[in-house]
This record gives sequence, structure tokens and C-alpha cells, in this order.
Amino acid sequence: MSKLWGGRFTKATNELVEKETASIGFDYKLAEEDIQGSIAHVRMLAKSGIIDAEEADTIESGLHKVYDKFIQGKLAFSDANEDIHMNIEHALIEEIGPVGGKLHTGRSRNDQVATDMHLYLKKHTESLIVLMNDVQTAIYELAKQHTDTILPGYTHLQRAQPVSFAHHMLAYFWMFQRDKERLQDSLKRISWSPLGAGALAGTTFPIDREFTAEELGFNFVYPNSMDAVSDRDFILEFMSAASISMTHISRLSEEMVIWMSQEFQFIELDDSFCTGSSIMPQKKNPDVPELLRARTGRVNGNLVGLLTVLKGLPLAYNKDMQEDKEGMFDTVHTLTTSLQFLAPMIASMKVNTARMKEAVDTDFSNATDIADYLVEKDIPFRDAHEVIGKIVLHCIQHDQFLLDLTLADYQDFHPAFEADIFEKLKPASVLAARKSTGGTAPDAVIRQLNQAKTFID
Repeated sequence: MSKLWGGRFTKATNELVEKETASIGFDYKLAEEDIQGSIAHVRMLAKSGIIDAEEADTIESGLHKVYDKFIQGKLAFSDANEDIHMNIEHALIEEIGPVGGKLHTGRSRNDQVATDMHLYLKKHTESLIVLMNDVQTAIYELAKQHTDTILPGYTHLQRAQPVSFAHHMLAYFWMFQRDKERLQDSLKRISWSPLGAGALAGTTFPIDREFTAEELGFNFVYPNSMDAVSDRDFILEFMSAASISMTHISRLSEEMVIWMSQEFQFIELDDSFCTGSSIMPQKKNPDVPELLRARTGRVNGNLVGLLTVLKGLPLAYNKDMQEDKEGMFDTVHTLTTSLQFLAPMIASMKVNTARMKEAVDTDFSNATDIADYLVEKDIPFRDAHEVIGKIVLHCIQHDQFLLDLTLADYQDFHPAFEADIFEKLKPASVLAARKSTGGTAPDAVIRQLNQAKTFID
């Protein structure tokens, strides 16, 4: 069949141009949304008296048949038809005859593709919010079991202060909560309807854009037709939110990789999320978190790619915008599968509480509490800090830890030390002392868990 736009042209499209400019190789993923938008459009055409009701019924019935073929895998796509819109329209005309050509009345591929992408992102963003909630639930359930489990907290990847394992994991809960809220907020912009904006200037037909917006579940109609067809902010916003979320996933994945190493042995991932070595039979490799860590680069790259595509584009639509889809599809897929991996991986993770306790018993992460102890005895913090530094240096030089010293040893460094210093330095005491809001004490963590529960379904 000839091109739907071929009336102006006297030569066939160059074969390489036809192949490289066709987008059907990836935008076939918009088939469902394209048909959904077309059904809303044809209903509006009938309601507005632009085509008669019988024609509209025939077209809508034909669109349902085309959709059934797509679902059954029987809908053939062709590069010659360029994109999903023209492939669907060709299939419709083959199904119902020339009346199918009336479907495109009052719209352009420019507002059509924008509508498809709004619908696509709306659907997948709503699904991603559910998946993010699943990850939060897995974190919450794990944290509930470990409010009293102590592990070393780190800064600069050096031992800092003991923390509750639940507290550590809940830090990610709140990261994902912000990610979820960013996605929820992005739906406000995704739920704008560009349908009816035409190529860039609207249409001469008496269309009802509010009607199609309502039919498609959109909350708002673009007030400016040029903005409607050239706007890709909603994709950029989604990709930005996805990049931030993947960064959080990557940080958690990195900790899983470190914690599972022989040097740490804080956790063990379930066999179903690990692989072995082809040459070293003893190996159990944390491949899934490694892949999640790496896939952050893909999502970040997609965001930067689209920002670069859009940065110099004049209004309104330009062919450059064909490059907006593959990155969007890949970002949706990557974030979706990453969240699908993450929830069960967290839920099945084994926590080595004994190893974590051994770690905090053999470090100096309780040193800050000695300083606090002296401050409570009215010694200036800076003076206390110097005293503790000397005590730690003494321990390092004599292969000891703070709880190995005697009271006489402590009093050699400062006479304010009394016998209660040893209770103060126990990891459980160090943990329990941090009761402030947002602190790591078990009581504070339980309050945090109660707060977290209100954010998950």
C-alpha cells in the first residue's frame, strides 16, 4: 500500500532511509495505547458530529478486532508503514475498508504519539508504585525481626558507631518512600492529555478535547497545542525519578555485595539469587545485586540521552523526538525488573547476627560514648575527645579493645572515670542510649517501624 502521506511525493523512499527512520521496531510496544487512544478519538468524532454514528461504530468495532489480533500475535507490522500509528491504521483499513481512513480526522501523528506515551507511562508508573511498595514491605518485615540486632555502622567505610540492623535497613525504606512519592507526584504531569492538539496548531474541526481526556482517564488538557506535541517533560521527570530510585537500589545492592563477602559475612543471599563459578567450585557469587548495581548506568544514560536530544529543539515537533521512546521503554523495563528482583531477595536474605555481634565487640565504635561519659561529668567535649584519642591509641599499641582495659587503666588517662564506664561501653548500652527521634535505640526503631507501617499497604 502507498504511504498515508505519499500524495506529495514523486519518488519512493530510499531503502536505507525507510529502514532507519521507521520506529515500528520499538514503538509496537505502544499498540495497546494507540488503539485505546483511537477508540476515545472516534467516540469523540461521533459525539461532535464530525462523523456519523454508524461509521464510528464500524471503526470502533474494527479497532477491537485489530487489538484482538495484536493480543493473539497475529498482527503483522511493517517498516514500510513506519510506525505503530500507521501500522494500526493500515490494519484497520484492511479490516473494515476505506471508512477506516476517517479515524485520523482532527488529529496528527504528533498528538497521537504524545497521547500514547502519556498513557503508557501512566500505566507503568502506577505499576511501579505497587512494586516499590512491595520492596518497602520486604524491608519492613525484615527490620521488625532485627530491632535488637547490632552491627557496626560506617562512615567512609570505616567503623563509626554501633547501629541496629533494623535501623540500617529502614534507611532504605525511607529512600524508597521518597522514590514512591516522586512517582506518585509525576502522575500529575503524566495525566495531561495532548490528544486533539493536531500537528502543532490545533484543528478546524469542532472536537471535544475534554471528552477524550475523560475517556482516557487524564485529569488535565494541555492548554497550548504546541506545548502538547513538543513536551517531553513528563518523560524526563519519570526518568529522573527512575534514576534516583536506581541509585538507591544500587547503594543497597553494593552493601549486599560487601556484606556477603568472606571479609564481612554479615548476610547470605538465597541461592536462587546467586550463581557459581565455572572453575572455582567453592564460589557463591552475588550476581543479582551486581547486575542491579550496574543497571543504574543504563537508566542514568537514558535520562542524559533524552536531555541531550531535547536541549536544542525548536518548537514544535521534530523527528529527533523519535529517539525518546527506546530509552523510556528501557527505563520502565529496567526499574520494573530491578524492583521485582529486590523484594524477594530482601525477604529471603539470611542475617548473620552472631557475626555482626562479633564485629562490634572487636572495634572502637563505642569510643564516642566515652567522650559523652566525660562530658556528662562536666568535662569539655574537646578535652574529652583528646583523652579518648589517647586511650584508643594505647589500645591499638597494646592489641586491646576498650572493654579490655581495667578501671585503673582508664583512671591513668583521667580521674573522672568510675566503674560504671564498662556498662556504658557495652554495645547494647551504646545502642540503647540513642533514643532521640530518628535514633538507633531499639525503642526509637520501634517507633520508626510504627511510622513506616503507615506508608505501606
